[in-house]
Amino acid sequence: MADSKEYGADNIQVLEGLEPVRKRPGMYIGSTGPNGLHHLVYEVVDNCIDEAMAGFCHNIIVALERDDICRVEDDGRGIPVDINKKTGISALELVLTKLHAGGKFDKSNYKVSGGLHGVGVSCVNALSDWLEATVHRDGKVYCEKFKRGIPNKEGVQEIGTTDHTGTIIRWKSDATIFTETIQYDFDVLLARLRELAFLNPGIQITFRDERLETAKEMVLKFEGGINEYTKFLNAELRNKKKADKVVPEEPVYITGEQNDVIAEVSLQYNDGYEESIYSYVNDINTREGGTHLDGFKNALTFVMNKALDSNEKLFKKLNPKVDRNKKPSEADKKKEVKVERLTGEDVRTGIAAVISVKVPEPQFEGQTKQKLGNTEVRSIVYSLVSEKLTQWFEQNPQICSSILEKAVNEALGRIKARKAIETNRKSGMDSFGLPGKLADCSSNRPEECEVYIVEGDSAGGSAKQGRNPKTQAILPLWGKMLNVEKVDPSKVMGNEKLWPVIASLGTGIGKDFNIEKLRYHKIIIMADADVDGAHISTLLMTFFFRFMPQLIENGYVYIAMPPLYRVEYKKQKYKKFVFSDEERDMALEELGENRDKAEVQRYKGLGEMEWQELKETTMDPKNRKMKQVKITDAQTADQIFSILMGDDVDPRRKFIEENAEYATLDV
Repeated sequence: MADSKEYGADNIQVLEGLEPVRKRPGMYIGSTGPNGLHHLVYEVVDNCIDEAMAGFCHNIIVALERDDICRVEDDGRGIPVDINKKTGISALELVLTKLHAGGKFDKSNYKVSGGLHGVGVSCVNALSDWLEATVHRDGKVYCEKFKRGIPNKEGVQEIGTTDHTGTIIRWKSDATIFTETIQYDFDVLLARLRELAFLNPGIQITFRDERLETAKEMVLKFEGGINEYTKFLNAELRNKKKADKVVPEEPVYITGEQNDVIAEVSLQYNDGYEESIYSYVNDINTREGGTHLDGFKNALTFVMNKALDSNEKLFKKLNPKVDRNKKPSEADKKKEVKVERLTGEDVRTGIAAVISVKVPEPQFEGQTKQKLGNTEVRSIVYSLVSEKLTQWFEQNPQICSSILEKAVNEALGRIKARKAIETNRKSGMDSFGLPGKLADCSSNRPEECEVYIVEGDSAGGSAKQGRNPKTQAILPLWGKMLNVEKVDPSKVMGNEKLWPVIASLGTGIGKDFNIEKLRYHKIIIMADADVDGAHISTLLMTFFFRFMPQLIENGYVYIAMPPLYRVEYKKQKYKKFVFSDEERDMALEELGENRDKAEVQRYKGLGEMEWQELKETTMDPKNRKMKQVKITDAQTADQIFSILMGDDVDPRRKFIEENAEYATLDV
């Protein structure tokens, strides 16, 4: 141990000022990729929204300038610039250079706010190459500049006079932190700014893209608040041909206040199958939900089941063997006829809803605020929605019956699918509940296991010979794969082509999905390198995207890349597997004058390859090439899947025409 480094008091480091943010940016903004980059904009805009919620801001401008510069302006009170007595520096410099400094801790200034920890705008400053803050306040204009979080020596400078108030934050993100990109995506920012405009009726957000030759400008202002948001969600589904009619015509709007917590709910059903529920706390999008969303879901299920109990016709439709008017005999009691109830999934099918709560002291999980933890909010939302929605249903019995019938039909589909699954388990599964065609691996450690989903039995046979039986499983698919974009979700559960995939992975789907039960951490789609193979891959990816998106989000889905050609010249003992026409030509060039004597094997399908070749090129981790399936923009992916896999021909034709130049056709 004599040569080991000493570890003493001098080894303990204290990071000063904004150093912790630059040292560990992911702790403060989630990541240093595109999501983290855009989070900087959200942090600054959230401060403007907090001013708006306090009643002092009515107009916000977000502008993307050339050279990857962003500018956010508001007409609020303006950040104070006078000297803070405790620190001896200006309040402006304080909020921009000190963590946990801000006006959100004093509830006399902000009753509720999205920025809570006092690290938002200071993080933006820390992670910027440079930042300048301009404040209009008390008839004067003040400015202070910063370099990577460090203020210029001049400090706050008075640079002019003004007849209005507000703050302008302008910055360029640090490319040494955001190494992937510092270029902002207009559509990503537009989605968030539109949300904020919906959630704050009357506030105008102007979004400009000044990087273009002619500046692009979007003015976002919605007097109808979250009711307009709900209508927008259903309009989006109509545009994608996933829904048509809505019930009721105007969304149901519920609002109330209890213990200083203000809750708003807007909901409207459509005739589609998707569940579109968005939840917010103090205007922050809680993508992972939380207690407010739990309260809403529980209340909705309770109210719908209560309505079902009062509707004899629909109760009988769901429970044809149950006679509530007949006193059960002893024999009946022994039969134990199960009374079917509506599940949360049944009552939320085809719903578009927005839940927005204002909480004085919200407890979030992490600085990026993905999930609300306040337990008291659950009961507040639950009691509010239960009471008001019950009243609304009683006042609108016909609409209630229409919504209830949709939920009952979903429940019947679920029950039918459950029975189909039970039949599949009995007929097509082995004693361990796995598909008979699955050649499983021997390891029980998911992190080292992978499953190849292979097109056809012949390719499956080659793959079984070429695999490592300890870590590689093979699941052959046969017949035509179901296009899940076009069907009722209940039909997916009992589908004979998809159920083997669901059973093999072990996670379940829908409300039963549990990623911790995933049996393989690499799910590899291996199809022929032709049009049919691409179609099968797309169908499988559509299935994963719609019903198991967590698999893609966590990076578990891959596409195998089998070679297109084998170039071989035996006299020189030359053999090379290549993946494109260009690589084939390069391989032939390497043979020089013998290129015409070389044998070029074109693989039309996996079944044409010897198992040794399949193993060497496509299955051996040392040599294989794979593409990891990622969702960089869920909304864009959702739209593209709807276009390519949906029923409407015109949008698909338009997409193909616009993207034909990028496609390679193998016929």
